Amino acid sequence: MKSSVMYSAAIATALALCWSPAANALSLDTAKKMAAACEAKSKEQNWKMNISVVDSGANEIFFEKMDGAYLGSRDIALHKAQTSARFPFPTRFVQELAYGKDLKGGAVPGIAQVPGIIAFAGGLPLMTADKMHVGGIGVSGGTADQDEECAQAGIDAVKDAMK
Repeated sequence: MKSSVMYSAAIATALALCWSPAANALSLDTAKKMAAACEAKSKEQNWKMNISVVDSGANEIFFEKMDGAYLGSRDIALHKAQTSARFPFPTRFVQELAYGKDLKGGAVPGIAQVPGIIAFAGGLPLMTADKMHVGGIGVSGGTADQDEECAQAGIDAVKDAMK
């Protein structure tokens, strides 16, 4: 009987965590708003982007391919988002780990060879106001700097929703 009570308590705790507001900090609506802000920034600059938003488990919540965006950039955007969902830092930092800030060799060069890890800019972690890591956004289609700028525009658009 004691183990069944403990088992029930464990299940109740797990369910409470899954349905807590913090666990659901990144909703489909929030992901769509991020993508819309990226799209607006892209149109303003005449960029054609692929935009992926993933949750803290690196599961894609929302994807948008703008008209004219490169078909091959779809997977790159997803992997950028997943990299920043798995690690609480921008993919630009992964690039620096792999290649160094001067691109002449980094401290962890092998990281660039890990499947699913992207080692160039355009992926940003999604953090709540209290620094809870809730997912990632990845953008691909422009230069690395343009991709990152677009991803940041998406984050900036939902800062209030990420509290």
